[in-house]
Amino acid sequence: MRYKILYTLLFTTISFGAYSQEKVTLSGTITMKANTETVIGASIFIPEAKVSAISNAYGFYTVTVPKGEYTIVISCIGFESIEEPISLKQNTRRNFSMSEKSKTLDEVVIRHNKAASNIRTPEMSVNKLSISTIKKMPAVMGEVDILKAILQLPGVSTSQEGATGFNVRGGSVDGNLILLDEAVVYNTSHLFGFFSVFNADVIKDMKLYKGGIPAMFGGRTSSVLDIYQKEGNNQEYHLTGGIGAISSRLLAEGPIVKDKSSFVIAGRTSYAHLLMKLADNPNSVSFYDLNAKLNYTLNDNNRIFLSAYFGKDKMDFSNFFNNTYGNAFFNLRWNHIFSEKRFSNASFIYSKYDYGLKIKYVGIDWASDIRNYNFKYNFNHHLSDKLVLNYGLNSIYYQFNPGTIKPMDEKSPINADQIEKKYAWENALYISAEQKITDKISLNYGLRYSYFQRLGEQQVNNYAHNQAVIFNPQLQIYEEGTPVSTTYYGKNKKIIDFGNLEPRLAVSYSINDDQSIKASYNRMSQYIHLISNTASVSPLDIWAPSDQYLQPEILDQVALGYFRNFSQGRYSLETEVFYKKIKNKADYIDGAELIAHKAIEQVLLNGEARAYGLELMLKKNTGKLTGWLSYTLSRAEQRTPGRNATEPGINNGQWYRANYDKTHNLSLTGAYQLTKKWSFGGAFTYQTGKAATYPIGKYQYQGITIANYGERNINSLPAYHHLDLSATFTPKPYSKKRWKGEWVFSIYNVYARNNAASLMFEQNRETGLSEAKRISIFGIIPGVTYNFKF
Repeated sequence: MRYKILYTLLFTTISFGAYSQEKVTLSGTITMKANTETVIGASIFIPEAKVSAISNAYGFYTVTVPKGEYTIVISCIGFESIEEPISLKQNTRRNFSMSEKSKTLDEVVIRHNKAASNIRTPEMSVNKLSISTIKKMPAVMGEVDILKAILQLPGVSTSQEGATGFNVRGGSVDGNLILLDEAVVYNTSHLFGFFSVFNADVIKDMKLYKGGIPAMFGGRTSSVLDIYQKEGNNQEYHLTGGIGAISSRLLAEGPIVKDKSSFVIAGRTSYAHLLMKLADNPNSVSFYDLNAKLNYTLNDNNRIFLSAYFGKDKMDFSNFFNNTYGNAFFNLRWNHIFSEKRFSNASFIYSKYDYGLKIKYVGIDWASDIRNYNFKYNFNHHLSDKLVLNYGLNSIYYQFNPGTIKPMDEKSPINADQIEKKYAWENALYISAEQKITDKISLNYGLRYSYFQRLGEQQVNNYAHNQAVIFNPQLQIYEEGTPVSTTYYGKNKKIIDFGNLEPRLAVSYSINDDQSIKASYNRMSQYIHLISNTASVSPLDIWAPSDQYLQPEILDQVALGYFRNFSQGRYSLETEVFYKKIKNKADYIDGAELIAHKAIEQVLLNGEARAYGLELMLKKNTGKLTGWLSYTLSRAEQRTPGRNATEPGINNGQWYRANYDKTHNLSLTGAYQLTKKWSFGGAFTYQTGKAATYPIGKYQYQGITIANYGERNINSLPAYHHLDLSATFTPKPYSKKRWKGEWVFSIYNVYARNNAASLMFEQNRETGLSEAKRISIFGIIPGVTYNFKF
């Protein structure tokens, strides 16, 4: 009876408090005034109620306050702030349009508001670069490159020069979930890393999550790179483009039905192969890509989007080999506003990555691909000004084609063959909450449940003792096992399944408006794997699903950080320490042959990995000179112990440096606005050389010299460093004509550093001594590009 009375009193008190001060909700969409593009990450603040919100990935916002008279302040980096009175006596739908900021305006106030918001939010281990910032950075041949830009951030490195695959906090390349308009991009490179697949002209927003990853993301164990394309101007038509030394690009956008629908389409292509022909070079390299997006506003509560991307690379090296690879996707998306407090997004996505190789002197034509059919349904639910829920589901059906082998012609000795295709289905349910506990403490917590099924149609090998890899005690080496039988699984029949709970937690404690301490923990599961013996994305890499031999990777990561703003946001400091551990990290036995292997489990063992380190980032946010200094001190290691007491494991079961381990990573990036006509950019990068295994001796066997190698990755390549500079000239900055143009001059690797992509060991023909030769990709590369907008 006593508990019933207490419950009644508590309920009455809560009810009285709720009705004594009736609340209303203000919601709407934030767009750009110039082209009606939605603005992601705009800060909405009502100072009288001390209530704030951030516009989501589709520009939608909502805040709840008691009835009354208020002032609303809206700010975002790169835009003029909005500050105006507003009367809220009932639930109100109000859209706002923001003007891009003039270079002559004072930027301190807006950046300070934004920085203060970042101090208090529990979001950590996250970096966001605006496209305007990226375009000021120098790049190879003057081509703006998003992935090259994120390499200047702490905790991010590349395995070698010329590779657009990147490593985050000691994670492997396949641990990065890369999304373009929510569709998965499997290979991010053009021309073996010379360019990335992301055309900066069509990109609206990008965000890199290194840790504290929200529950809505899953399927990878390293990072999430979330990129959104522009939606198109629904007021007037525009052309944007650029003409460079080896590639050019063009973007067109405009209304289909004014104020209701719009389109954007962007194309890019290279013509290096034409230049090679003029120089009588028998080799040929080329690429193209095409981005497209349509959107249609059905009414105030419903909007439909259709996004697409197509990209292809082709390389033909004389009579040696021909290589093609490319990405493609479609995404049909529906935004729906249920009420002032609840927003949803449903996406239907098809994505494909195909890759092939023709080796002419052998006469083999080899092709592989991965496809997925993806459905996402996500909800944002604003329960109050202090509690916001995000929940939904994600379902992906995979088709893997490890290899289709055909003879190139009738003379070829190659027999046609098809490596068995593989199928899988990955599902997830998730819910997360962002909650403001007090004025100083904020939380972001959530839970994701992922469920993965490996499906038929497939003939599965069975091995003695369930071991696809066997240990030879006489030779003390691991060898491929021989199947003792096979089991056939019919179409869509379950072969094996896995289920994992993935908790996420982030907390922020604000010391004051300019300082905070943050901590995070997240667990993530990865069910598909990149089968590769290289450390970077290669067009010949193969994706494979988890099974009874190739187990899913499980990540646990913790991070602790200190964040501070100085001089009213003119400067900011971010510092974090992290530790991550991965179970079931795939490792390869010595001498593993991976390409076109029909039973890849015969060369793989499951081990573990770990990485830990310190990240620092000091930024100058305002003034003529802006930029940042980032530094990472870290270690990435891997270990595969023996499966029993008689086996040594890989590298005698000891921890060894991962291929992508780099102890020191230093970047200095700056942009300087000298005058209205001239601006300059510079970027310096220094990284410890990646891990390598050098031969420690050699011996003769039947007249053949064979190298003898020591422990794995005990050596390092020479340090990697280079300086890049750029200058941008705008001939008529004050011109009111519709045609606007600028010249971008760039120099990549100013002091012509020959950075080692690898070392090749061979015998000197004259002296007979063994020697190491450094293999470099780029020397000094000047570039010039003319950019225009009409």
